[in-house]
Amino acid sequence: MALAAAVATAASLGAAVPASAAPAPQGAPPTLELKDGTLDWGFRESFRKYIAAAGRITVADGAKQAAANGVFTFTGGTGTYDTATHATRNAFEGGVRFEAHGGVLDIELSDLKVATTGTKGAITADITTKDQSGKDQVKDDVALADLDLSKVRPGSGAGGAMVFKDIPAALTKAGAAAFNGQYKEGDPLDPATLTVTPVTTPDRPRPSDGPKPSDPPKPSDKPKPSDPSRPSGKPVPPTAPTPVPAGQSKVSDGRLTWGLKESFRRYINSGGGTKAADGAKKNGGLFDFSLGGADLDAKARKLDASFKGSVNFSYPAHQLDMTFSDLKVKAEGNKGTLVLDVTTPKGRKDDIAFATLDLSRADYTAKSGVVRLAAVPAAFTAEGAAAFANDTTGSMYKAGDAIDPLDLAFTVRDGVALPQGSGTGGGTVPVSDTTPSGTVGSSVGGTAALAATGAGVPAGALLGAAGAVAAAGAAMLYAARRRKA
Repeated sequence: MALAAAVATAASLGAAVPASAAPAPQGAPPTLELKDGTLDWGFRESFRKYIAAAGRITVADGAKQAAANGVFTFTGGTGTYDTATHATRNAFEGGVRFEAHGGVLDIELSDLKVATTGTKGAITADITTKDQSGKDQVKDDVALADLDLSKVRPGSGAGGAMVFKDIPAALTKAGAAAFNGQYKEGDPLDPATLTVTPVTTPDRPRPSDGPKPSDPPKPSDKPKPSDPSRPSGKPVPPTAPTPVPAGQSKVSDGRLTWGLKESFRRYINSGGGTKAADGAKKNGGLFDFSLGGADLDAKARKLDASFKGSVNFSYPAHQLDMTFSDLKVKAEGNKGTLVLDVTTPKGRKDDIAFATLDLSRADYTAKSGVVRLAAVPAAFTAEGAAAFANDTTGSMYKAGDAIDPLDLAFTVRDGVALPQGSGTGGGTVPVSDTTPSGTVGSSVGGTAALAATGAGVPAGALLGAAGAVAAAGAAMLYAARRRKA
């Protein structure tokens, strides 16, 4: 039953295996119960920030909100998984209410449900608003968000739970209408994390097991002394990792070329500057970090490398001073992580898992004695995005936001020099330190250019920009509600 539940739950969201490849285990019931589920979802971060500035957010009936105006957790999830269709349905307890402008904006989400079929899913909710007289108007089971599970893979949680983390979500047409058209269909929402646990039942004694006297002796046939010793004597698993040490791929030199994030550099260059030191140097608008050490196994697609150097970003007028140092790249297979230290006037945080790396297209083949992993896509982790947060508005970045790609080069043969001009990190346009201030924000659509950099400092100019954005948003929502009234 436990095996059936695990296989079924993994297949339920279409994340582990295709439906055609995951038949229900023989003897399993057609429908499995799910219990103790949670849905972690914040609807939309920018909306939460706007409400926090103009009103208040309250949770009730079992829902919780993370600190610092974080995401909501809806608890008490119960549901079912259909082993025949691989569809799942879950309902959660708790609600959240958004209020602003003295009651002009008043929206409550409750009775949230998540339903999935294959690689698609939806979040529905009951939505309560107020009419002109102040009377509640309730719309049940509004399809609020569409979910895309095509790239989501299940993880494990406490008590045998299956965790489907950071499911991409987008606003539906009905969801956009519920918010007075201030958003449009297809607008990205905060990713959702779904946790479900199969209900397992203890094995019942089989009536046929007792009367059969011939059955008990059979297990005694299995522990033959010669049989178990053979598998344990074969050192196949221990010998498999022997090529992993860097004996075959001895790295003599290396370099990491990276620019952090182009829009952030543009913001810094508009009124501040950058400084490379301790083994790092500028390469146009990017930075080269020299090799500290590396273990590279091209055949196994494994890499553990550290790099020397630091880069400081400063903007004195906005009280911003950040230094990134001690960069490390850890990769295995198609995935990797960029780890680094971040130093600000508040202190230093070591070994932050700063970004996730996608090496699915990386070529580990040595060419003329050089292994080049070019234009490796990278995206903020939650911890990386939080490094830019301040005490007032939080971080303007979120987990999953793309940053500049990485360009890595290693020499694996003595006497071979690193190629000159390691590239621009996969097509990132270099930005010099003399970039005119007029170009600031050109990469973010010209809207709230300063705030969009994610500088995250409570300086006068930056807070002024954030205040202008919040005021504009408040005016739009207020006008929309007035027109509707």
